[in-house]
Amino acid sequence: MSAGGQGGSFLGGGGVSSWASAAQPGDDGALAFEILGHELQFLEVELRPGEAMIAEAGQMMFKDAAVSMETIFGDGSEPRETGFFGKLLGGAKRVLSGATLFMTRFANAGGGPARVAFSAPYPGKILPLRLDRYDGELVCQRETFLAATQGVKIDIAFQKKIMTGLFGGEGFIMQRLVGRDWVFVHAGGMVIERELAPGQELHVDAGCLVAQTSTISFDVVGGIKSMLFGGEGFFFARLVGPGHVWLQSMPISRLAGQILARAPARIEGGAGVSWDNGGDGSSSGGSSSDASFSWGDSNSGDDA
Repeated sequence: MSAGGQGGSFLGGGGVSSWASAAQPGDDGALAFEILGHELQFLEVELRPGEAMIAEAGQMMFKDAAVSMETIFGDGSEPRETGFFGKLLGGAKRVLSGATLFMTRFANAGGGPARVAFSAPYPGKILPLRLDRYDGELVCQRETFLAATQGVKIDIAFQKKIMTGLFGGEGFIMQRLVGRDWVFVHAGGMVIERELAPGQELHVDAGCLVAQTSTISFDVVGGIKSMLFGGEGFFFARLVGPGHVWLQSMPISRLAGQILARAPARIEGGAGVSWDNGGDGSSSGGSSSDASFSWGDSNSGDDA
């Protein structure tokens, strides 16, 4: 397949991306990966011997037998001499940012290439991003991190302004990804990218922000009128350039809210589904054509 997946140019078009194996200037070897699927995507990575990936627990889809799987305390970026309390503090910060205290390390322990795949948690797009193309740092929405090459540090990013802290909602505590290599984040729905010039503003719902470069200034604006009459919430995020931003059309909180709003109301006393095949319980009872369907309280009523 042809080389691709350069990072930063993914527009959320879906489909199958080509294997990204072309080395960039200064690389000691590029990571080979492929993103497959449309609405429900998965990431497949080809690891060289000794190469490793880290991922959130429960994200693995499949792996070759040569790929070892190890639960680690932290993200694997800490030096080996880091003490227990240092790792514990780093883990606590990751939990606040939406990551897990423990992560999983996948390493190729064989003598040749081996593959491991990670699945997206809900419909959307997987974004491949190379950190050294964004000055080694990206700020991401909570719970968007999917996987990364080992050595990427997952930290917490507090917004500095008090209004953002009080009313920022989903955009208040974010993840800070630091390193020089590949990270893969997941966004809900479709994804668009915007490059903001110095001083240029962009107003977005805080939940629709996937990631931003560290040069973007983040604040919240709004008022009670927008909450009462606009239907867009009390406050929204104000992003000020220069920098690059990635936006998602369907954050998981909005998707969950839509599903919950359309779920059938639970009938008081409990409701259930039952089938009656009209038989006497023996193997020679009524045929499938005699089956009837009933909906109601499974704990009420009688046989009369």
